[in-house]
Amino acid sequence: MKTQPQISFENIEVAFNSKSDTDLRKMYVIFATLNSNTAVKLGIKMTNLAFKYRFPVKGLLKKTMFGHFCGGESIKDSQRTIDGLAAYRIGSILDYSVEGEGDEASFDHTKNEILKTIAKAATSDFMPFSVFKVSGLGDYKILIKVQEGKALTKEETISFEKLEERFDELCKAAYDAKVRILVDAEESWFQQVIDTMAYKAMEKYNKETAIVFNTYQMYRHDMLKNLKDAHHEAVAKQYFLGAKLVRGAYMEKERERAKEKGYPSPIQTSKQASDDDYNAALQFCVNNKQRVFLVSGSHNELSNTILTELMSLHGMKPDDERIYFAQLFGMSDNISFNLSNAGYNVAKYVPYGPVKAVIPYLARRAEENTSIAGQSSREFDLIRKEIARRKAFRNK
Repeated sequence: MKTQPQISFENIEVAFNSKSDTDLRKMYVIFATLNSNTAVKLGIKMTNLAFKYRFPVKGLLKKTMFGHFCGGESIKDSQRTIDGLAAYRIGSILDYSVEGEGDEASFDHTKNEILKTIAKAATSDFMPFSVFKVSGLGDYKILIKVQEGKALTKEETISFEKLEERFDELCKAAYDAKVRILVDAEESWFQQVIDTMAYKAMEKYNKETAIVFNTYQMYRHDMLKNLKDAHHEAVAKQYFLGAKLVRGAYMEKERERAKEKGYPSPIQTSKQASDDDYNAALQFCVNNKQRVFLVSGSHNELSNTILTELMSLHGMKPDDERIYFAQLFGMSDNISFNLSNAGYNVAKYVPYGPVKAVIPYLARRAEENTSIAGQSSREFDLIRKEIARRKAFRNK
């Protein structure tokens, strides 16, 4: 008889075991600020102005938002974060979060930086994945034209071929280094082109195990079918499907563009529909574990619980190499640390890059925290409880 996994995301002692009292107080201030839409908008505006007029704010950011949500300014600078997570059996996924200049030189620079993360991951037991965004390797406007079936100019054709070469170079490097690599999802108006490249790479590099992983944004109502179709293709062509599930990151932009251009929105009609499809996708992946390797990128406690229960139902050990749980660095430690403490494979997305260059990422993270229903409040509440628990323990 299979035993139900014994795990509680309410265990704040485990969740914050790695944090000092000073760390907790700092987190208290950060999430108190993120709880306020006004404070977030004002903070982003002031930060942008500070960099524009060269005020010395870098040190302050490194001690607050940047320090909390990012690993460091470079791979070397991120080592302390990697080691800190590794001490609790949590892996790091180094995410180069710098938005390039949009020219061939910047695309080559991004590719070379990701190659460095692959090389670094190959030497570490706690860096199970590398990751990249295809729009960091080439002009997204060309990707849009390709998806829309429009003819490319000679220069655009050359640029697109270079993008495909960079994509393959990263996947081959990951294959040679035996490091899994995640292809991030992007906007629907060029996602099909990304999918095509990802499946081509899977057919090439996923014959023995899953090296290349595509990402499925389950807030799109067509994504569960896309996942099932991808599995069907993998079975037919005899390669392993690497699937990373997320809810999604471009909802407002997707809806606005659909309205502006007069086509049906690809976004689910409700959060419940997204949740239902996400959980159905988890079940589909586990049901097809002979062919699917899964990364569940979720901050939703119920979805994480469901996945642990599905693994138990299928007789899978918590550390089965086919399943990984993933959250963003600086968020949902109650999920990550409790899962790891129970023996599951867990990894944190760890963004890095020069402070000024990572500001757009931090701005999005701040805005997402305020827009996700209850996310900042949940984090804030857990931090308050842990501060109170420690105080009560000392006063005994």
